Amino acid sequence: MDLRAYTRDYVEKDNWLASLSYFGTFVVYFLSLTTAITFSDRWVLLLPAGVVFAFAAVRLYVLQHDTGHHSLFKTRLQNEIAGHVLSPFTFAPFEVMKQNHNLHHANIGNLEHRETGEIHTMTLREWQVAGFWERLTYRLYRNPFVLVPIGSAFTYFIRYRWPKNTIRYGVLGVLLHNLVIVALLAALYGLAGSSGVLIWLLFSFIGGMIGVFLVYLQHNFEDTYWDRRPDLNPAEAALQGSSCLDFGWFFDFAVANITLHDIHHFNARIPSYRLRQCHYNLPLEVAPRRIKFAEAIRALSLKLWDEDKKRLVPFPG
Repeated sequence: MDLRAYTRDYVEKDNWLASLSYFGTFVVYFLSLTTAITFSDRWVLLLPAGVVFAFAAVRLYVLQHDTGHHSLFKTRLQNEIAGHVLSPFTFAPFEVMKQNHNLHHANIGNLEHRETGEIHTMTLREWQVAGFWERLTYRLYRNPFVLVPIGSAFTYFIRYRWPKNTIRYGVLGVLLHNLVIVALLAALYGLAGSSGVLIWLLFSFIGGMIGVFLVYLQHNFEDTYWDRRPDLNPAEAALQGSSCLDFGWFFDFAVANITLHDIHHFNARIPSYRLRQCHYNLPLEVAPRRIKFAEAIRALSLKLWDEDKKRLVPFPG
């Protein structure tokens, strides 16, 4: 089967579907935030509203990711405007994050360019020759109780205030982005006081943890793909080195199908609202392996890439 030709049948943009996804997610985002703030003294309403808000925040981030690929709306200009509008709500400055993510796509599975990935992975050989402090630092970094909560807080609230390659891709844009976030916080404080700001930050943090968990699973699972040039196969790296998470239809919908990351990396022109159809219409004999939730949790114990076994493995016993 010519998979490249097959996926091209799903790249058509539909502004009606894109608008429904884009503006609909904003509606859920603001309604859930308003509900959480209004009923901040009732945990039975605050918590579910906050969780809905957290997933809406994740969905906005995924839609911004789509606009960076110019795969959400029909035209480049529409995607660029939509991506910039999303930036203050995702905490991610659009232009710099777009360029960094394009570097990630260009170097997927390349052991010689791991700096373009979101989460660093050491090889087993590197671990074996590493010193005490390097091992300790990496152990802490890859501990899920550090990586997910602290990684979320650091990435979205601190690192994205000045992302890598900012000087190269847009200092002014990042500074303006940060000023808009401050203005939004001030406006929220004026409307809902300190409790409103804290609720926004708390559930944005929870959304960030969901995002970091998904980012980890997108490329960190047992039979993922890493290699070095000239043996690196870009198509295999895209499909085998990116996961398909099978957590059910509703979860896919809640995160705008970013769970179907293998097909996305193979053809980033496919809009998020067509990814699930593209994936599940594949014939069974060529459909990528799907990772269930239990296997996804087990993947958190895998830390090092074994170049001989071509497997992600735990720390040596």
